[in-house]
Amino acid sequence: MNSEPPAGRGRATVRPRSAVAALVGAAACGLVVGRLVLPPPHGTAPPAAREAPASATAGAPAPTTAGAPASSSAPPVFGSAPPKGATGPVTAADLLGPAAFGAVGVTGKIHTRDRYGDGAYANAACTGEKTLTETLGGPGAHFRGLMTGTRTSPSDPTVALDPADQIAREVVAEAQSPALAQNYAQRLLLEEVPCQEETAGHWVYGRITTMDLAPDVSASWMGMYGGALNTSGRAPEGEEPCGGIAVLRSGSHYGVLEVDACLGTDAMSRVVRTALSQL
Repeated sequence: MNSEPPAGRGRATVRPRSAVAALVGAAACGLVVGRLVLPPPHGTAPPAAREAPASATAGAPAPTTAGAPASSSAPPVFGSAPPKGATGPVTAADLLGPAAFGAVGVTGKIHTRDRYGDGAYANAACTGEKTLTETLGGPGAHFRGLMTGTRTSPSDPTVALDPADQIAREVVAEAQSPALAQNYAQRLLLEEVPCQEETAGHWVYGRITTMDLAPDVSASWMGMYGGALNTSGRAPEGEEPCGGIAVLRSGSHYGVLEVDACLGTDAMSRVVRTALSQL
């Protein structure tokens, strides 16, 4: 991943950029099983930054405080049973589809490209751009790219050849047990935490927001803030993000969702919830 965002990436629908076992070190970082409470870390920065102004954020509600951790426990819809953690192998049906983005205002046809194996999984330049195997030492995973164009990278069909065409990219796999999946998810999240701090003018991730749909169905996501909004080395207060990254876990399934479409807080929450429910 590039450490600097490409020029000319401000838009409402899509923002450019292509883009988890052990609890070791978790306590030191403030992680608690089932819910994440991470103190502001010190580190570096995320994927090819999407340099879109906050005013161009799709699905943005009233400005929120990007610097404070947040969490939400979503009660089930009246009359419906709480979601259950996933079991068994991951299939294509467990990955996010184009409809999730149409529901939050992303317009135009979205193409889906899938593959299985290893590779970069949305790990930004600030964390070394490792492959999933390099981070976890585990087997292969399911990769899905969602994009507006049809041309893809020669080395990975889930990555749009033109970064401006990338809507999102998801990487999902199954672990041998729910406990191992939880540990993997925590490690993957910790890999991204250094990207919450970077030199002023470089894009950064905001604080972590957690989403719990059930005891073993949860997600943690961080919004992405372009370099023009980073004047202090951290995400700004009271500004909307432009897409971001989420780490998901449902039972024995875990994954990473990187959203390149320029979505604000409300739209990101809806997309992450959809991805988590589907996982």
